[in-house]
Amino acid sequence: MKHTISVLVENEFGVLPRVSGLFSGRGFNIDSLSVAPTLDPTISRMTIVTTGDQQILEQVSKQLNKLIDVIKVIDFTGQQFVEREMLMVKVAAEAESRAEVLRIADIFRAHVVDVTPRSYSLEVTGTPEKLDAFVELLRPLGLKELVRSGPIVIGRGAKVWKNID
Repeated sequence: MKHTISVLVENEFGVLPRVSGLFSGRGFNIDSLSVAPTLDPTISRMTIVTTGDQQILEQVSKQLNKLIDVIKVIDFTGQQFVEREMLMVKVAAEAESRAEVLRIADIFRAHVVDVTPRSYSLEVTGTPEKLDAFVELLRPLGLKELVRSGPIVIGRGAKVWKNID
């Protein structure tokens, strides 16, 4: 089962290896990990996507909450949330395929961020499924390079991080 977890942590040296160590120590692979400061520069928010058994992940969540630098842990599994990811891709753009690349980019609301005589670099944001579809349409045209940020999430509706902001 896929789990998307947000962890608020003190923005301190060594927090990331302690958090990721809890996952690896229990045989969980982290599919993606995104970390950035929040409105408060002393606090960072980690978004972790992993796959695994609910019971073991509940144990990891409890142990995360015991770490001194962890402020709050939320497993968004089963909750309503908005998920976005960013993708940058470099695609071959020979004379005969340039128009097709731009049509696909337009359909997906991608932005051209760099142009060379033989390639376009495109940037697009959206759900992981949208990005997968974008890549599959570009693949036959000749992908040269691809970079994904991994998902980030925010809860829908009422404030999820009570007593934090």
